[in-house]
Amino acid sequence: MIKKSTLERIIGDDLAELWNALTQDEKRVIAENFHYERYKKNQIIYAENESPENLYCLLEGKVKLYKSGIGDRVQILRLYRPVQYFGYRAYFAREAYVSSAAAFEPSVLGIVPMKIVEDIIHKNNDLALFFIHELSRNLGGSDTKIINLTQKHIRGRLAEALLILADNYGYEADGATLKIYMSREDLANLSNMTTSNAIRTLTTFVNEKLILVDGRKIRIINEPQLRKISKFG
Repeated sequence: MIKKSTLERIIGDDLAELWNALTQDEKRVIAENFHYERYKKNQIIYAENESPENLYCLLEGKVKLYKSGIGDRVQILRLYRPVQYFGYRAYFAREAYVSSAAAFEPSVLGIVPMKIVEDIIHKNNDLALFFIHELSRNLGGSDTKIINLTQKHIRGRLAEALLILADNYGYEADGATLKIYMSREDLANLSNMTTSNAIRTLTTFVNEKLILVDGRKIRIINEPQLRKISKFG
């Protein structure tokens, strides 16, 4: 368990919309049923076909949502950053998880049983609207991603992936190095291409002086041109 005052400190301004939708009694119930867990790098949080039970909130670290396809080829569907919620869609749909979630790096997750959340939703229209908004926004993002992955050329897909990483996680102190270090395989899985194509396209971007690569560190040196490639393929 975690005290309400501690929970409010953890939540901060980023989750004010959800927290402010709750009554004082509802906040107390959430606080009494809230706990957090630490996950190691690459540790699975939940797996495809498991039954959904919890609402997860990423407090520290990075998390990927992914799905295995034909020939066990992995597609990264979404990336989560602090402070975002996930894991609730399958519960509301009354179905098993259709994808898996894992920690990209050592991460801390806040966890609340979905049964508690559902009980509050039955009495709180503002909380219901919060989740309707989140689900609708995610659905719109998924529709856009489908178009991008199926219609953009390889260069456009990889440029977009790099920009997504920048928008999601930001830059290091130099203002250019991505604040996430991904393997070539993960970049490929995010961009819907083979690892070899991801490596070749990264090399092309380096030769065109769009980025600099040092192991898993990627430094973006021409963001406007990357955005142009992402938009026009």
